[in-house]
Amino acid sequence: MVKQIAAAGVMLVSLSAPVYAYEEIAVSDGGTITGTVKLEGAVPKPKGYNLTTLPDPFYCGRISDGQGWRILQPFNVGPAGEFREVVVYLEGVEKGKPFEDGGVPQIEAKDCLFLPFTTVVRDDQSVTVVNMDPVMHDIQAYETSHLGARVLFNVPLPMNPQHPRNFKDRSDAAMYHRHMAGAPMKQLVNLSKGRRIFVMQCGFHAYMESWGVAVMNPYFAKTDEQGRFTITDVPPGTYKLVVWHPYVRTPVEQTVTVGPKSTVEAKVVVPAPTGRLYANEVLDHDYVRYNVTEEAKKEIEPMIHKQER
Repeated sequence: MVKQIAAAGVMLVSLSAPVYAYEEIAVSDGGTITGTVKLEGAVPKPKGYNLTTLPDPFYCGRISDGQGWRILQPFNVGPAGEFREVVVYLEGVEKGKPFEDGGVPQIEAKDCLFLPFTTVVRDDQSVTVVNMDPVMHDIQAYETSHLGARVLFNVPLPMNPQHPRNFKDRSDAAMYHRHMAGAPMKQLVNLSKGRRIFVMQCGFHAYMESWGVAVMNPYFAKTDEQGRFTITDVPPGTYKLVVWHPYVRTPVEQTVTVGPKSTVEAKVVVPAPTGRLYANEVLDHDYVRYNVTEEAKKEIEPMIHKQER
């Protein structure tokens, strides 16, 4: 996984921006940037993880493809190409509105997923990670770069003690649907100079993955279900609009000019990456080398959601 993290971090060269101290001021004549992000081309294949080789197949296997595989699709794309949950931010804004006091960003482990898949943070800001599941998780966080990955933190993620501790069989796990927060783990994201991206995975369940990008100013947004975004109170000027997704390694950016109290519409088209993006890409046929027997498949029957490959 670390090699994949390093590979995904190659685009950091383009994400490194000049370091400057952002100045918070009152913005009285700010404009608005609104727009859409679409993925053009075939949606890349997802990742596949064999549940018989990983812990907690009874509980985590409640979401699977019915063939003993847990699927992770990093690309959240709508039927018309709406590119969801990607980050859009401005570079070159040296002073403007204050950062919103939204508290510490929180990432939840729920149904053996890290949610959300993408998070926006400020450098030297903490994130809180909470385990909602009745199984143990482990946080392994790395900053990524073209030079390789560096560990940010690695701590166990405890479960709520009110959860049952050991499921005896598949039926016990399938009928248990409670989510209760374990002890929150607050961790500092302190990135090396010029680095902007970090990734978090579970040391027990490799399909649990969450990415974050550090911003230099409060002019950012995440796309919604329609692939839309809005950035408000932008000081008049010309800036670089950057679209970021951890597995799109070609820089996606455009120049935008914002006038006083104006609204600018930006339509961004992201070419879909081609080729094999990760070592554990789902194949068109079963992974026969794991010898997943029919009996093993029956023991990992999806009870919450049957995934498509």
